[in-house]
Amino acid sequence: QVQLVESGGGSAQAGGSLRLSCAASEVMYRSYCMGWFRQAPGKQREWVADIDDRGNTEYTGSVLGRFTISKENAKNTLDLQMDSLKPEDTATYYCAAGVGSVGTCSTFERTYNTWGQGTQVTVSS
Repeated sequence: QVQLVESGGGSAQAGGSLRLSCAASEVMYRSYCMGWFRQAPGKQREWVADIDDRGNTEYTGSVLGRFTISKENAKNTLDLQMDSLKPEDTATYYCAAGVGSVGTCSTFERTYNTWGQGTQVTVSS
């Protein structure tokens, strides 16, 4: 069973950068999609970005041009490079994977059947 563990969260000033990493316990080729979600205090969890098994990426509009999702299958890692951070990026960030032989990426949580425990990101103005 694939397990996901996030790291790299922390605090940053507005305009700064952070890099999140997600370590997968098994080879990532079993995942047809991997993504990042976030949940701010008092808000619902929202999709941030995803990458499919061919390396195609998608981003929510509020992070487009500032965040970059990438994965390295050989190391079983998924990263999220976050630049030009804004206070509204403050949230708990979750790594997620859709594990199986068939599937496509989407913005919906039901696409993903494996989740990490989350890592906190705080951006101050």
